[in-house]
Amino acid sequence: QVQLVESGGGLVQPGGSLRLSCVASGSIFSINAMGWYRQAPGKQRELVAAIPSGGTTNYADSVKGRFTISRDNAKNTVVLQMNSLKPEDTAVYYCNADLRVGRWAPVSVYWGQGTQVTVSS
Repeated sequence: QVQLVESGGGLVQPGGSLRLSCVASGSIFSINAMGWYRQAPGKQRELVAAIPSGGTTNYADSVKGRFTISRDNAKNTVVLQMNSLKPEDTAVYYCNADLRVGRWAPVSVYWGQGTQVTVSS
């Protein structure tokens, strides 16, 4: 069984910063990409940032220059550093991982439970 557990959400004023962390645990053979998505009320879930096991990171245009994604492969952890936060960044943020639970298993997508980020004065 695989679990993704997020932490670090909360309430912050505009212009502030938050750091989200996500740890993947359980029967994991390998992890391909890891990423962060968000869903605001009444809107579809959207990609915020993604980082493959090797290669370049990918960011939504709305967060480029403000958010930074990083990962620690040894710890199966992905971190989203969010700076210069805006009210429009308010959403539930979900961690995502594309991973295998065995050498011959297909790549499957796993999600965390979500963490609320609220940007408000």
